[in-house]
Amino acid sequence: MPLGDSVPKAEERLARAALTRLTEPGDEKVGRWLRELGAERLARGLTGAGPPPSGVGEERLAGCRARAADLDPRRDLDTVARFGGRFLCPGDREWPGQLDDLGDARPIGLWVRGEANLRLWALRSVAVVGARACTDYGSYVSATLGARLAELGWTVTSGAAYGVDGAAHRGALAAGGATMAVLACGVDVPYPRGHAELIDRIAEQGLVLAELPPGGHPTRSRFVLRNRVIAALTRGTVVVEAEYRSGALVTARRARDLGRYTMGIPGPVTSGLSAGVHELLREGACLVTDAAEIGELVGDIGELAPERRGPVVARDLLAPALASVLEAVPGGAGGDLGTVARNAGLARDRALRALHELRALGFVERLDDHWKLADRTSTSDMGKPPGRRRSVRRGGS
Repeated sequence: MPLGDSVPKAEERLARAALTRLTEPGDEKVGRWLRELGAERLARGLTGAGPPPSGVGEERLAGCRARAADLDPRRDLDTVARFGGRFLCPGDREWPGQLDDLGDARPIGLWVRGEANLRLWALRSVAVVGARACTDYGSYVSATLGARLAELGWTVTSGAAYGVDGAAHRGALAAGGATMAVLACGVDVPYPRGHAELIDRIAEQGLVLAELPPGGHPTRSRFVLRNRVIAALTRGTVVVEAEYRSGALVTARRARDLGRYTMGIPGPVTSGLSAGVHELLREGACLVTDAAEIGELVGDIGELAPERRGPVVARDLLAPALASVLEAVPGGAGGDLGTVARNAGLARDRALRALHELRALGFVERLDDHWKLADRTSTSDMGKPPGRRRSVRRGGS
């Protein structure tokens, strides 16, 4: 349980539910008042039922009282319950402690749909965000990341928007994995409308959460403020595609400021949708290309991505002494024993022994008194041991 937060009483829960309708998400001044006065006193002060908080302006107070005309937190709690949801407050056992890193910008509470435990799912979660108007490349990469991260046991978190967000959610759902959608509207409001079915699927298989009460509508500022929750809720944020002006970059930079990992998927330098990601990488974000690399970065000790290297060819397996003699054999028509020994810096007898070993392995051929490189087959270039080749010789050995 976060330091300073006790299990909320029913009255505090009602007051916090009311505050989510009276105030805007992420307002640090409201967060300070809430910390100093408590939820009940603050709600009374903003609605006119008690003294207003110190420093509140007349315009703000008038706006809160206008909203209070339709205020009914019990109705909001009943509405979310009909959707199989609940309202979480700081101090609840299910409250994710990492949201407390937001300080006074911490959510007043979270409206949640879905049966999973938010705190447990958030402990191992990664945000996958990016452009709404993404390319086919961005959509493919996002869906692949979503599926593979889910298979690795990560909760895929995003904003349920078109483009990268939706592709990441669908990838996780297709893999039978865990996914969370953080909305900039009420959890009962399907936005974007084209994702109504997707949001319902996420609520059935995962979690849908929002700071706004039921019926809350999205605005541009609420999308930006929503991004701080995604950043704080997860261990790291991956940006797949983004232009220079992008909400996804806001999420990643907020994650960086909170001490979370920030990652970017590179794209073509000719694509404006990759420009923002590349700028993020220049700022110090980690370049990643798949879920294994993401897991290695944000995961626990021992969660390592497979080693990446080019194919091993047959000559890579040679002992250093043999390799140096092979390098000493001239190309083209080759050279005599003296030339090879001199190039290798070895005595003639040692060079000769090495050449015979290399011939047995199929790396060189002897033509009269000359040694030349053998024609290598594609099989050996793919890392398979070369077959024994019969030397083409003229005259004696």
